[in-house]
Amino acid sequence: MADETLRYKPYDHPAGGWGAAAATAKVLLEQSVVTKGSRALLSMNQPGGFKCPSCAFPDSGCKKTLEFCENGAKALAHEATRFRVTRDFFARHTVGALMEKSDYWLEMQGRLTEPMRYDSASDKYVPCSWDDAFALIGQHLSALDSPHEAEFYTSGRTPNEAAFLYSIMVRQFGTNNFPDCSNMCHEPTSRGLPPAIGVGKGTVVLEDFEHAEAIFVIGQNTGTNSPRMMTNLVEARKRGVPIVAVNPMPERALIKFTEPQDIVQMATFGSTPIASEFVHIRIGGDLALIKGMMKVMFEREAKGETILDHAFLAEHTAGMEAVRDEVMTLDWADLVAHSGIEEAQIRRCAEIYIRSRASIICYGMGLTQHQRGSQLLQQVANLLLLKGNFGKPGAGISPIRGHSNVQGDRTVGIDEKPSQHYLDRVRDVFGFEPPRAHGHHTVESVEAMLDGTAKVFIGMGGNFVRAVPDTDIAYAAMRKLALTVGIATKLNRGHLVHGRDALILPVVARSERIETSAGEQFVTIEDSMSNVTPSRGVLPPASEHLKPEVEIVCRMAMAALPESRIPWESYIHDYDLIRDKIAEVYPDIYEGFADRIKDPKGFHLDIAPRRRVWPTPNGKANFLLLPGLDVNTPVDDPAMLRLATVRSHDQFNTTIYSYNDRYRGVYNDRMVLFMNREDRIARGLEERSKVALETISGDGVQRRVDALTIIDYPMPRGAIAGYYPELNPLLPLDYYDRVSGTPAAKSIPVRVVAA
Repeated sequence: MADETLRYKPYDHPAGGWGAAAATAKVLLEQSVVTKGSRALLSMNQPGGFKCPSCAFPDSGCKKTLEFCENGAKALAHEATRFRVTRDFFARHTVGALMEKSDYWLEMQGRLTEPMRYDSASDKYVPCSWDDAFALIGQHLSALDSPHEAEFYTSGRTPNEAAFLYSIMVRQFGTNNFPDCSNMCHEPTSRGLPPAIGVGKGTVVLEDFEHAEAIFVIGQNTGTNSPRMMTNLVEARKRGVPIVAVNPMPERALIKFTEPQDIVQMATFGSTPIASEFVHIRIGGDLALIKGMMKVMFEREAKGETILDHAFLAEHTAGMEAVRDEVMTLDWADLVAHSGIEEAQIRRCAEIYIRSRASIICYGMGLTQHQRGSQLLQQVANLLLLKGNFGKPGAGISPIRGHSNVQGDRTVGIDEKPSQHYLDRVRDVFGFEPPRAHGHHTVESVEAMLDGTAKVFIGMGGNFVRAVPDTDIAYAAMRKLALTVGIATKLNRGHLVHGRDALILPVVARSERIETSAGEQFVTIEDSMSNVTPSRGVLPPASEHLKPEVEIVCRMAMAALPESRIPWESYIHDYDLIRDKIAEVYPDIYEGFADRIKDPKGFHLDIAPRRRVWPTPNGKANFLLLPGLDVNTPVDDPAMLRLATVRSHDQFNTTIYSYNDRYRGVYNDRMVLFMNREDRIARGLEERSKVALETISGDGVQRRVDALTIIDYPMPRGAIAGYYPELNPLLPLDYYDRVSGTPAAKSIPVRVVAA
């Protein structure tokens, strides 16, 4: 809770603009890095510089002098901060005392400076040498009865080189237990799209936005979660391209935006209207919208119009007839009831799509975080296939992924369900037989901790225990472990909810230089549109005791696998050797990696559907069925509301930059509940009153969060929203998409009760 009282003042200004400029200046000042931070910002996302440690949206290709956004500046400022967490800090604070502090307070303490080991006698972290830290990791891993008793987590901040070596180390150790941050957000992309189009990635590149004739943005808060994308939307609107925004919350940036680098707009306080059509969808109503649009198309085809791309469908697809037959049985009254919008608006959206010769559909976690999120994405692919919106300029599917390099980690081997072909390549290149059985995703890893079959957890970045569902249960699970290892730049909750033994290992940040005996090294990052680019830090490391991720992985491997014939020591010094091995394991997409990456702009990985080639078993793009209109299991409770957990504008993943959410008008607090006024009145509640939320579930566990302040907000009837991770205690561990393992955080069934 902040020191000041909650203030709510609806934000009527355009997103971006002077507000973003002021926020950037403020955060540089708060972290005391005005000069250093400003210099570093000029190198962020530029050729020869480093990649933003925040979102995964691509760079513009050197079209802009300043290639950063407000939230990227915040991420850099907090990374480059002058504040330090030293051994003296840990000597002053027990872990028990630190647990009483807020996530924001922990973040604001600054950068970690040296390895620390938990001392149970004092309940404090104490200094530990790197050699002793690696020896402790090796000791615990060697003592396991089975390699499957260890969980190896990866955050999207991990670069390709470290992630690749991590995947090799863990597989030589003998398991595929790779819980990953993508399990909690875009795993439905990775699992849902391959049966449809053959790849678990988007098919759009940045240049496609210049050729699109219609853009749909569904379930994605662009202005907060990928602000650099706003430039592309602004340019599209100036060309007259219709933009359809679909969301339960009207997000400010998709209504009106001022480009901070547009001198004329800034000088005249001008702005650009973004959404030509705002679709105020019910939570989970996207399936009804998509099927309604397809129904309009099929109805008009039945009347003799040529709406579909029949040549494309005949040559490239299979299964359309079954989808058409199912959609045509749907009643318009049901489509309206499930979507929460009028038939006329569904028809307008369909008309925009029909008239466009090239359409892009972008989406975020508003689509992925449902119980049938993977299948919902297949329906998005169905809609695109009907008009041949793959493999031509200005068209395709575009998942807007979150953390920088979360997609790259998956590409280079962080995958609990690896293909047999990939495992064969690992065997042939590295000379050992990797495990073939599937490993654990995030939810399964927590379940393994609970039942005692997981004993070691190693986290390459991230704040695992704060990001996963069912907070109280997750805390209990982590505390049952024998060893937890947090590899991180900043202190977070995950270091305080730990095993009997625990290590904090401080790492070189994305913006900092990496020097080895072979000279300065760089790493590589894959963005959300499959561009691989070099990232070379420009700042000195925050402490002389930090180590790069690559060295940490290699040293762990040397400690845990003393008989390994893999030359781990050489990889510590020369990252080109790692890239050569990546090219050997992935010759189809990474051939000539070390030479191709010499281009400061990087290169684009081959995405076969862009060539209208479909790496599916039947060699076709497949229409896939999802019968009915529900993406979540219906709940028979008249008091039920669907809760979506969301991020504030001053937040990145679990990192809290402040208690404010400027675009939603919330200041000084995060324990708020966005609620439709009519829903509030129907329950006899006063605005700004304190309430609690309780989860509706059948597992016998009571889940409750108290002291939430109601704010009247333009939510659809039956929908409420509140902040993540504060409301994670309401999300049951077992409430997830069975195809991908992704928790259904955008549709939690809850009831509002008196505080």
